[in-house]
Amino acid sequence: MRLTPDQAQITKSTVDRVLGAENRVWLFGSLADDDLRGGDIDLLVETEAKYPNRAKVLCNLYGALILALGDRKLDVLLKDGRTADAPIFGIAKRTGVLL
Repeated sequence: MRLTPDQAQITKSTVDRVLGAENRVWLFGSLADDDLRGGDIDLLVETEAKYPNRAKVLCNLYGALILALGDRKLDVLLKDGRTADAPIFGIAKRTGVLL
């Protein structure tokens, strides 16, 4: 994993604060692989909570992560209790690192 321990802790605590619910966060993509270079921060955030406005929660989460981590290229997938399963979620879990 090519996030520093501080970056991983900041990421997880920011997700905890914004969601206010139990969650799991995976770093996947190129930053999850120590042998690769460059890349953006790809995150899968999974929770059983059901948000009435998932888009608003995702925007709040994205903004909070940018403020916490600095202006970095960031992709966030949010799977809440209402989100249908999709292949990308399995790929992120299988190839990623749980923070």
